[in-house]
Amino acid sequence: MKNSIAKLFLISIFSISSMALAQVQRIRTLTLMGSQFEITVVEKDSISAEQAIDKAITEITRIENLISEWRPETPISQVNRNAGIQPVKVDQEVIDLTKMALQFSKLTDGAFDISIVAMDKIWKFDDTMETLPNAEAIQSSIRNVGYQNIEIDSINSTLFLKNKGMKIGFGSIGKGYAADRARTLLKQAGVLGGIINASGDISTWGTQPNGDAWAIGVNNPFRNGKVAAVIQKKTEMSMTTSGNYEKFVEINGKRYSHIINPKTGIPSTGLTSVTIIGPDATTANGFSTSLIVLGKKKGKKLMKQFPEYSYVLITDKGNIIRSLK
Repeated sequence: MKNSIAKLFLISIFSISSMALAQVQRIRTLTLMGSQFEITVVEKDSISAEQAIDKAITEITRIENLISEWRPETPISQVNRNAGIQPVKVDQEVIDLTKMALQFSKLTDGAFDISIVAMDKIWKFDDTMETLPNAEAIQSSIRNVGYQNIEIDSINSTLFLKNKGMKIGFGSIGKGYAADRARTLLKQAGVLGGIINASGDISTWGTQPNGDAWAIGVNNPFRNGKVAAVIQKKTEMSMTTSGNYEKFVEINGKRYSHIINPKTGIPSTGLTSVTIIGPDATTANGFSTSLIVLGKKKGKKLMKQFPEYSYVLITDKGNIIRSLK
């Protein structure tokens, strides 16, 4: 249930002023957590700015080493290897993130499920897949999907996957969490402002050097180079996008996206892109992934329960539905 890499355009507005002369902005782009990250900071001088970016990178790398299911030495990989065998002791941070994931699963009646990664051998979106998986293979994999079989022991700080063949992964909320953690760390260090852009999962704080709010454009996949909306707030903000238009496979002329419905084992349809705007990227990430699976009607109903979050939905027909505050 890994999020697609949404193309969001960071719209920078600069002017020459006394504030601009007193502050500098630095941007660094690099690959972290298997995706492109762009880290922007505003500081009093270039040395402080570069040091702040280094701190953010260290924190994001720490999180990757904690929750990646692709690196064999991580706690999550150990949990997956011991599925159906024994509980594995993990850091409290992993326990807390797993609890949040399970809350989303319950809230969405299973539309969000971190155990969906058990289907990674059935659907492949790396250009190697030439035929559709048969119904028997899909049903066999679905048996290993089910958040109800993720067991948390808060007292002993352990995770246990009850069934052999189960796997969990945090691709659906991990980059949003990393963006939030990096923002928190830099704010605590006194960094004036910035943007942590984790391949479209974004956390901002402060302002641009000239005092203007950060402006972020939501990509419109049906109109190349055009935006569906521009989000601009002077308050701290997070924004995430999940979409099915960048990572997919085409078989017999039909497109199948990488966001799988955990209940059916079939790629989700109906919404091409979901952008969620709110206080933190971890929660927004959970909502954006969930809405792709839930669809427009159920997704809008869910979001009514959380007025602090707004959305931009783009349907498979290119219709744009906004709920911006």
